[in-house]
Amino acid sequence: MTSTLLEEAFKVIPSQQLLVNVVSKRVRQLTAGHRPMVETGPRMGFSDIALKEIIEGKLQFEPASAESEDGKN
Repeated sequence: MTSTLLEEAFKVIPSQQLLVNVVSKRVRQLTAGHRPMVETGPRMGFSDIALKEIIEGKLQFEPASAESEDGKN
């Protein structure tokens, strides 16, 4: 994982815990065969791809509402 990508992605998603969750979910998707939404280089790992997608605004997330956090959808 490239530290510059991590720093840039942290500007988009300032919560470290949320950033980790978004990246790990996307890495699972890429591992399962989903195609990257950004141009990739030959040495880019799945986490680098996920971070680049966040930086370029290709990967969006929705914060959970207070109701769904309580489990009372």
